[in-house]
Amino acid sequence: MVDDHRANAVKDRVEAGEVALGVLDNTYSPTLIEFYGELGVDFVWIDFEHGGPSPWDANAVEGLLRAAEGTGTEVLARVPTTEPALVRKVLDAGVRNVFLSRVQDAEEVERAARAARFEYDGEPGDRGMANPRARRWGLAEDYVATEDEEVFFGVTIENREAVDAIDDIVAVPELDFVFAGPLDLSVSLGHPGELDHDEVSEGIERVRSTAVDADVALGGLGFGMDDVNEKAENGYQILHVGSTTGALKSAVTGWLDGFEGSRSAE
Repeated sequence: MVDDHRANAVKDRVEAGEVALGVLDNTYSPTLIEFYGELGVDFVWIDFEHGGPSPWDANAVEGLLRAAEGTGTEVLARVPTTEPALVRKVLDAGVRNVFLSRVQDAEEVERAARAARFEYDGEPGDRGMANPRARRWGLAEDYVATEDEEVFFGVTIENREAVDAIDDIVAVPELDFVFAGPLDLSVSLGHPGELDHDEVSEGIERVRSTAVDADVALGGLGFGMDDVNEKAENGYQILHVGSTTGALKSAVTGWLDGFEGSRSAE
């Protein structure tokens, strides 16, 4: 048997009242995930909703996880559906920080939350009892006793239905965090891309204030560090500070713009 219990740094930071900062790696590169860990980010966000490998592909998911674990950072994985079977699948691969896309009501959230736990709200949960990677193939000591403590489960609030149901959603037992999604919310409200539209801003503020009042951790997108700092002061505890492609764009265009010679075609 092996003692493979490892604290969840993101969950620990949030529960201590601090802010976890992370980067979206939209290239799905184990090398870059490893590098981000060396740079000291709290988490690398892997978005399986909009790109990358299928979250059902355990081999691909495990490769990304190993890169994070080797440098002491966490993977924050967003999955594209609320299927309880998919929640169990990614957790068994070793993901510990998982959140769902496009939830609409509390009942849907509760089904998925129950699938993430061996014990749920004082009752038996729906987590599968097997010997996959998360259990070190049966070798981990105290796996059942510690796993529920280290799983960090959340949902994205990114459509009109979820905003309308936010009071019931934050009351779901064992829901650790909500992630406010203004981009898709703008589409759902009929104002695609208009993040400053009053209806979109009011929806995000309703999510923010409800989560803070309910003592449910709040996550969100950072649009520059001024925005990140402002959100951290207003209750956000899980913040995306940028993406791989965004960082590369900034760096490469800066290099090219700084070149003083001619680059025109002859």
